[in-house]
Amino acid sequence: MLRLSKLTDYAVVVLLRLAEAEGVQTTPCLAGATGIAEPTVAKVLKSLGNAGLVESQRGARGGYRLARPLSGLPLSEVIVAIDGPIALTACVDSAAGSCDAEWICPVRGRWDPVNEVIRQALAGVTLADLARPPVAPQDRCSQTQPPPMAAPAALAAE
Repeated sequence: MLRLSKLTDYAVVVLLRLAEAEGVQTTPCLAGATGIAEPTVAKVLKSLGNAGLVESQRGARGGYRLARPLSGLPLSEVIVAIDGPIALTACVDSAAGSCDAEWICPVRGRWDPVNEVIRQALAGVTLADLARPPVAPQDRCSQTQPPPMAAPAALAAE
């Protein structure tokens, strides 16, 4: 199963909160607004800052702000900033020495195209896409079934 880390999930939440806020936001403010522990928010912001996704401002009115709009922040960059390179297996991108069975592996190097497709898919989703409200599913039953009929008068009288 391909699953993102909790820190990556928290990073997305923090970035979306920064986009909603006006101006610079402090770590304690972001922690309170998101419900994420302050040390975790600080850790996430440090990684996001190192990756150039957020900018920090020092001083009495210091804090963090987005380095660019949500539409310019691909999900893939957030994942790489927090979790490192996107890789399905240890031998992706023809990495050598990361697997005990690489010398006999029949699929060595064959995961690279799959990994590239996943990277491209994640790069095609921006945080602006994630910030949009979800589309409510349509109630299929109400569209395909006629409204319920009233009970016959004889049954209603009983």
